[in-house]
Amino acid sequence: MARAVSRASGSGSFPAPAPAVILVSGFAVADDTKTKEVKVKDILLKVPASWKQEKPKSRLRLAQFQIPAAKGGGENGELAIFSFGASDLKANVRRWISQFEAEGRKTKITTGEAKLGEYVFVEISGTYKKSIGPPVERKTKPVPGSRVMAVILVVPDKGVYYFKMVGQDTTVAVQGNALRVAFGGDASKEKEIKPDEQKLPDDKE
Repeated sequence: MARAVSRASGSGSFPAPAPAVILVSGFAVADDTKTKEVKVKDILLKVPASWKQEKPKSRLRLAQFQIPAAKGGGENGELAIFSFGASDLKANVRRWISQFEAEGRKTKITTGEAKLGEYVFVEISGTYKKSIGPPVERKTKPVPGSRVMAVILVVPDKGVYYFKMVGQDTTVAVQGNALRVAFGGDASKEKEIKPDEQKLPDDKE
């Protein structure tokens, strides 16, 4: 993973990518869960048909989906996808973790490899510090019972893709497999990194 990250890491500013989402087709997989293929910039994803594609809230987002609330009620979640030519993986993981209050926070970090490239999968639950108002004001409000699933996917010669799914714990927790299927990840082959070890995939040996 360190090799892929070294290629992805960099400095400087990044131009805002233009939205590039194309719905290709719909089909059913073996477990009868309907999925659809969606092209996001240079990669093709397979997402559940129940994920409602929306107009991105900002020009930095390549794609955005509404994630249906878990059975029994609750609020819908959201998945946003970004891409930049280079980035600091460690800084992004730590930033996601810092978006939750420390008390009661649970974090799991794993690394794996899909056909598209190597990836980091981050799962955090607890009280989310939800951004409110203009981003420049950096105001947040605490939202207990939240969960984030985030992915950093390093695609050789095509850049680094960031997936961030956020919502109620019950809504997001059941989407782990679907999120991995979207880009070809496999939880059974991932290697866990303990957060308290403070060793993330872009740490150099």
